[in-house]
Amino acid sequence: MNELLIALLLTGTAPGAQSVAAAGTPAATVAPATAPLDPANAARYAQLALACIDRPWPYKSERVLASAESVRPPRADHPVFFGCFDWHSAAHGHWLLVRLARLYPDQPFAAEARAALAARFTAERFAGEVAFFQEPDQKLFERPYGWAWLLRLATELRTWDDPQAQAWVQQVAPLERAIVERLSAYLPKLSYPVRSGVHPNTAFALAFALDYARAAGDANLERLAVERSRAYYLADAACPVTYEPSGEDFFSPCLLEADLMRRVLPPAEFSAWLDRFLPGLRSGAAGGLGNLEHPAQVTDPTDGKIVHLDGLNLVRAWTMRGIASALPPADPRRARLLKLAAAHAASGLARVASGHYEGEHWLASFAVYLLTTPA
Repeated sequence: MNELLIALLLTGTAPGAQSVAAAGTPAATVAPATAPLDPANAARYAQLALACIDRPWPYKSERVLASAESVRPPRADHPVFFGCFDWHSAAHGHWLLVRLARLYPDQPFAAEARAALAARFTAERFAGEVAFFQEPDQKLFERPYGWAWLLRLATELRTWDDPQAQAWVQQVAPLERAIVERLSAYLPKLSYPVRSGVHPNTAFALAFALDYARAAGDANLERLAVERSRAYYLADAACPVTYEPSGEDFFSPCLLEADLMRRVLPPAEFSAWLDRFLPGLRSGAAGGLGNLEHPAQVTDPTDGKIVHLDGLNLVRAWTMRGIASALPPADPRRARLLKLAAAHAASGLARVASGHYEGEHWLASFAVYLLTTPA
């Protein structure tokens, strides 16, 4: 890892990071002016996304087939997000390009990224995306993982002080509103959170939705996300860390929950909650955090499910860093989390560009999120 990455993971912040906060809430972060990612690797990640977003095959559709007429090529259903193997990977691939063009405006890849985005971010294309979501049989499409990444993309555009980006905000807006409406209708009906290590995880979606709501000034969504987070997770204790990971996880249910709650609870309340939730963290005893103490090992990067574990290491790194950021500098839990985050980041980052599309269609987005998003 380079020196900037080490600084990020050992301090829990990104150089140049700024934060904004609603009254009485933990800070919601906006993009840093600089990032611990050197231009060469930023270019490499951008090229992975550029090669992916325009590649329609192979493709894994989540479309519900209501009739023979429902069988359509990806581009017909998804005029914007038709590449990268599936809709959600295409969505966060576009987020990656926005993020890197924003952070590295003078690099050669930035102009290529802007051109690719401009070709896709049109009112007509987004109208096609909205039309798909409005089909009666597609109510569950990409719930909630893809929804969360679309809101992350919207957050990125909304907080970028750039004329072209602000024009794109208007193009994305109809799909953004459709996702907010669906999420706002879904959460009150969800009696129990989904504690999965893959796409349906509720805590992940709530964290991204809460960041979006604060950036967009959506007070209704913010209140709903906070209320549901407290209802789902406030009474939780002794998260079963020895159960993680399952063999195909790219999420850590325990760490995602804690990373959400540091956004929801005031610092002192979060600190006490964390002691109840991860009691083995404060003691520092070996084994107290179960398998969270060691990066997950991938035995076959050509297996599209097993390679999820490379993403898990990146997610563990960013959630550990996020949790640490909510703790006082002298808190021993903070130092332990940042040390573990560095180990997981090193393992995950080493495997982003494996040469195998099973991982390369999505892992770069996770790497960029880890390396450029302030806690």
